[in-house]
Amino acid sequence: MVVDTDVLIWYMKGNNNAYKIIEDSNGFFISVVTYMELVQGMRNKNELNHLRRALHVWNSKILYISEEISVKAMFFVEQHYLSHSIQLADALIGTTAISHGLPILTGNDKHYKILKNLGINKFRP
Repeated sequence: MVVDTDVLIWYMKGNNNAYKIIEDSNGFFISVVTYMELVQGMRNKNELNHLRRALHVWNSKILYISEEISVKAMFFVEQHYLSHSIQLADALIGTTAISHGLPILTGNDKHYKILKNLGINKFRP
């Protein structure tokens, strides 16, 4: 599964539900967009190094943006921004999951409902 940014933020804030899901997983994927969002939230190099170590311990893999993902995300933004306000990061994260045939785990399921062919696993803090 692809873990959305919000779930990892809940984990870092000490949420028990997020902790259980992350610690009990046998590995998961994150979009490179999620990684960059997390890095932007780091306050110093120690926090960044802690994030890198945690991703390694969790056996998580980063999924990168390909041309296919870019094209799909562009299509979704063109088609749905005015009607559903889909944001750039959500379009890229969602289409990354779709392109790899993986469901997404997110507490922000309303952000992704418009994306066809995306399996959504709802996270509730």
